[in-house]
Amino acid sequence: QVYLVESGGGLVQAGGSLRLSCAASGTFDRINDMDWYRQIPGEQRELVAAITSAGSTKYADSVKGRFTISRENARNTIYLQMNSLKPEDTAVYYCNAEVHIFGTTGWDYGTYWGQGTQVTVSS
Repeated sequence: QVYLVESGGGLVQAGGSLRLSCAASGTFDRINDMDWYRQIPGEQRELVAAITSAGSTKYADSVKGRFTISRENARNTIYLQMNSLKPEDTAVYYCNAEVHIFGTTGWDYGTYWGQGTQVTVSS
């Protein structure tokens, strides 16, 4: 089993900063891509930022220049530094990871999600 645990959400004023963390634990061989998604009630979950095991990153246009994703492979942890926050960044933020695990049919990749952490930006 693989577990992803997010932390760091909260309430902040517009223009402020927050840092989210996501730590993976459990029994697995390695982790490939790790991502941050966010979801507003009634809307689809959207990709915010992604990082490969080699450290390559990509961002949604709406957060470029304000958010930074980083990764500590030794700790199986990713971070999302969010600066210059706007009210429209308010959402539940989810961590996602592609994990290489040994299952009933042998080694394979599985996708796992964290439970989410609420980020609220007040105007």
